[in-house]
Amino acid sequence: MARPPATDAPTDDAAAELTSARVRHDQLAQEIRDARYRYYVLSKPTLSDAEFDARYRELEAIEEQHPALRSAGSPTQHVGAPLDDAFPPFEHLEPMMSLDNVFGEAELRAWADRVMRALPVGTTARWVCELKIDGTAISCVYRDGALAVGATRGTGVVGETVTQQLLTLDDVPYRLADADPPEVIEIRGEVYYPVEAFERMNADRIERGEAAFMNPRNAASGALRQKDPSKVADRPLAMWVHGCGTVTGRTFTTYSEFLDWARSAGLPVPQQSTTVDDIDAVWAVVERFTAARHDFGFEVDGVVVKVDDLGQRAGLGATARAPRWAIAYKMPPIEQQTVLTAIEVNVGRTGKVTPFAVLEPVSVSGVTITRATLHNEIQIRAKDVRAGDTVIVRRAGDVIPEVVGFVPEKRPKGTIEWTMPASCPSCGQPLVRPETEAHHFCENVDCPNRIAESLTHLASRGALDIEGLGDKTVALLRSRGLLGDLADVFRLPEHRDELLGLEGWREKSVDKLLKGVQVGATRPLERLLVALNIRHVGPTVAKELARHLRTLDGIRQASQDDIAAIAGIGPTIAVAVRAWFDTPRNAEVTDQLAALGVRTDTDLAPPAAVESLALAGCTFVVTGTLEAYTRDEVKEHLEALGAKVSGSVSAKTTAVIAGDEAGTKLDKAKEKGIPVLHEAALRALLAGTAVDDLT
Repeated sequence: MARPPATDAPTDDAAAELTSARVRHDQLAQEIRDARYRYYVLSKPTLSDAEFDARYRELEAIEEQHPALRSAGSPTQHVGAPLDDAFPPFEHLEPMMSLDNVFGEAELRAWADRVMRALPVGTTARWVCELKIDGTAISCVYRDGALAVGATRGTGVVGETVTQQLLTLDDVPYRLADADPPEVIEIRGEVYYPVEAFERMNADRIERGEAAFMNPRNAASGALRQKDPSKVADRPLAMWVHGCGTVTGRTFTTYSEFLDWARSAGLPVPQQSTTVDDIDAVWAVVERFTAARHDFGFEVDGVVVKVDDLGQRAGLGATARAPRWAIAYKMPPIEQQTVLTAIEVNVGRTGKVTPFAVLEPVSVSGVTITRATLHNEIQIRAKDVRAGDTVIVRRAGDVIPEVVGFVPEKRPKGTIEWTMPASCPSCGQPLVRPETEAHHFCENVDCPNRIAESLTHLASRGALDIEGLGDKTVALLRSRGLLGDLADVFRLPEHRDELLGLEGWREKSVDKLLKGVQVGATRPLERLLVALNIRHVGPTVAKELARHLRTLDGIRQASQDDIAAIAGIGPTIAVAVRAWFDTPRNAEVTDQLAALGVRTDTDLAPPAAVESLALAGCTFVVTGTLEAYTRDEVKEHLEALGAKVSGSVSAKTTAVIAGDEAGTKLDKAKEKGIPVLHEAALRALLAGTAVDDLT
């Protein structure tokens, strides 16, 4: 008699399903391991955050359905990436775990329900909400108040020793400001690039012909792997504290208590960290942080929610890779993949030729992107992006979208390496690349595209600020033959009747434009210099030229050596200034501007008088919205009194001027104990009150 088949034996369908799941599991596991290596070790990711998260969640789902596939070697059971042999290993006193992720309100609430079910019946919980900073995780071990070891996350159990590298950061104290510090405390934090500092650093690298860093997160990770600490010191890195590991010689009962201690000990703690009593309040914080994600001055990719009570945390425990008492809500990604359909070039106001990518439309952070900058030919070659590639597109804050890189496994066969065109697409003249420049230029000053962009720039706020002369108006007036060069702007009053004859134009709009032209003609020399579109001459350089040489004619007559001798100018800018004024067509336009009554002198105090001004030697930072002044007006007033106005808070900052909705600059000022002036104090300062009286 035949024996019946065992009831628990797999059917053919089940076996086939398991085989299929195993194949997909192995494929995903390899892709995730490779992505982690490129992310953590090479700092050159080929997957966007969204692509990585999707693969990881799919891997988790397969292991949930087929537990036999969840082995010790699975990426779901590991944190971080392999170590770099160039740095001594350091075993963390307590493992640096990762965080599980949720991607919506329902998932967040489900996690909170699981936490509450795991706590004793009748227990309440408080929740700490923190910004999830997009940087690189580090651990600082302080012994008796002094930094003993600084290390990367590494594998989560063993990291790489980068103590000297971390000590170059202003935010990392060597000794804690605590008279009775813990015997040992393991401070966990995130090293990151402030967005403005990262943009400035990348802009400088691009101008020098060096490859730009892909994004702040990977650049921060790569910076800490510089063997020479002095190279790390040159990078504008910062740190925020977001946790602790082992603590001996001190007891904390809640995480909030630890954060309060960390602030008092001189460690940088984000001011935005918030403690709330229920999950409804947690979600309200998540929505608020998400809406303001580009306002913090550093990259934020989520909100971390943690149980506040450390005793409750101990009871909740952890999985192999993540604590059960914390979760990361992931915000919509600022990186997405799309297809690069073509590379084209734009000729700007100074003649600089900038390549850009034409993209299949893709939504990034709620904005549809169809174009993204590629900077210059050097950057394109460094990234090796080509038409037809699937590329990673990034948009952080208000930064112009850019292509981070291409996805190698998605490159079609037969793609062709891009080269810069030989001639200008606007005027047909040859493009040139000066020996000292990273960019190509169209040197035809009458190039139609150069003129169009020059006219729009002349009317912009940083130049002559002519109300009513935007890019659409410039295009219309050029099509009617009313604007051929910069001088033609100041001939517009002669064409009032023709302006009134334009379709849709009425007397009110014409008079508004002509009033704007009249006011623009009265702007001081330094604003005119910005409007002339001279290579390398922005507001700061223009002010120094005006301050030292006093008039437009004085600048035209100055030798290259005279210009280069001005502090902050140097030979590169001097060559550009001299070349601009030596071009006959430019000289002709400046003669016409002067003849049309455009102002050619300045109110700036001459160099000898600056040191005697009331605010000489002071440096201010302006943040937030002021009621009575724009930021540009505040800057002009302060500089007229001899002060410098900086875009970032540092130890050299005299005071921060804070208006409504001030951001992280205000937080950093408070962290560093830098005086903060509000609008009433600013008015008094500009009226002549000594700064010591205000601080």
